[in-house]
Amino acid sequence: MLVLAVVGTALSQTAAAHDEQAEAILKKAIQTLGGEKYLSVKSQIGRGRFSVIKDGVNVSFQSFLDVIVFPDKERTEFKGGGVRSVQTNAGASGWVYDGDQELIKIQDERQIANFRRGIRTSLDNLLRGQWRNEATLGYVGKRPATLGKRNDVIKLTYNDGLIVEFEFSDESLPQKAIYKRLNADNEEVKEEDRYAQFVETNGIKAPYIIDHLINGAPTSRINYESIEYNRTIPDSVFAKPSNPKDLKKDLKL
Repeated sequence: MLVLAVVGTALSQTAAAHDEQAEAILKKAIQTLGGEKYLSVKSQIGRGRFSVIKDGVNVSFQSFLDVIVFPDKERTEFKGGGVRSVQTNAGASGWVYDGDQELIKIQDERQIANFRRGIRTSLDNLLRGQWRNEATLGYVGKRPATLGKRNDVIKLTYNDGLIVEFEFSDESLPQKAIYKRLNADNEEVKEEDRYAQFVETNGIKAPYIIDHLINGAPTSRINYESIEYNRTIPDSVFAKPSNPKDLKKDLKL
């Protein structure tokens, strides 16, 4: 029994050391991205282009406007070929506008779950600590990166079993977020976000390029052209319009 107790104590000390190492990496990353200025962001407005990639080729481009009020409100508008589409979420509810059919639809459970998963696997959720009380943080170790470098890897383990790994460079810049999920055929797939081209705005750094991969193959790219912080966003931005015609107009902020 004494041997078991000693082993248990050693394991607990190792786990605590890993937790401290993970928290240290997290703290450095926050400072690198702007420290208190980064943590004080309450809203974000991003504009840019969204590309769909298939077999290594960009098959479509759309401009986008993305409006976020942290922690769980987001409205994203896409425009391409003269057609506008809108996806809006606020907490556990959401709606979409299909510009091809000119219809507003309430999001189903699967769409709401996808939005929720997107929050829990996001870089902002990690760095701003919105996961605390529903997940634990741990240090994984070093992982090979580019040009002979190695990234530090930390992971969030949520109470429901979702695990998200985040990689950080020696310069404490976020590099990747990796997690697994089940697809429509109940097959496990590996999803990955890769962050690049960090740009500083008002003392806050953010990745202006985010590539998304599924099972190692690129599927989309977000390319920001501008990001604004802490603009006042009225609740009406996230409210479902009663008339689809209102959604043909550009969103005024």
